Amino acid sequence: MRLIVPGSSGLSSLDDLDAAGLFRVYATPGPNWVRCNMVTSLDGAATGPDGRSGSINNEADHIVFEVLRASSHVVVVGAGTIRTEAYPPLSVQDSLVDLRRERGLPDILPLVAVSNRGAVPPTLSGCRDGRALLAVPSSATGLDAARADLGPDNVLVCGDDVVDLAALVAALRERGWGQVLTEGGPGLLGSFLAAGQIDELCYTLVPQVVGGEHPRTVGPQAVPAELHLETLVEQDGTIMGRWLVRRR
Repeated sequence: MRLIVPGSSGLSSLDDLDAAGLFRVYATPGPNWVRCNMVTSLDGAATGPDGRSGSINNEADHIVFEVLRASSHVVVVGAGTIRTEAYPPLSVQDSLVDLRRERGLPDILPLVAVSNRGAVPPTLSGCRDGRALLAVPSSATGLDAARADLGPDNVLVCGDDVVDLAALVAALRERGWGQVLTEGGPGLLGSFLAAGQIDELCYTLVPQVVGGEHPRTVGPQAVPAELHLETLVEQDGTIMGRWLVRRR
């Protein structure tokens, strides 16, 4: 993997990047930071022919995907995406644990599912050790069942009728989780943008065309946002970049 646009990493263009180099390239500027990582095809599809983003992931994307997770305190994902992609409780890739510890991050990597109904995704059901949490509004019909399933401490009530993402980010920071990564899906990313809660978009552009009818990476809930390019890396024709949100 080589660095194309070094940004503020202190590295040079065309440097070859190992895992430590990628940690440096994807380092955030402060203790509190929210970013989203998404993958898209050349024709703008957020999913492959089977309706899953996993079918357009490739080796290069997977490398950066794992580094972004290992650089975060917590991962936030929409409950529908967790069901579609069959997310299990998360763990940090073994080869990245030491680099994660060097940055003062704990070994555990919690996954927060966002659900307005309060329905616990089946792959997370029964996980009560703090690796799986659910963010819900107070009106969620499944609130009591979620507390019984995951444990009361693992259910975050944020907002009234829908999940209030600003309140969710604040609740995560209260737990000491300032480095927040969301992996979408498109609806959740759109809501994060509309709420003004995204600092950075990380995108992987894979060299393939999907065709057909597939969702874009950002849902219709989003509001316009201006971005500026921070870094670009490349491997085997796959482009991965960081775009920072311009604050007005």
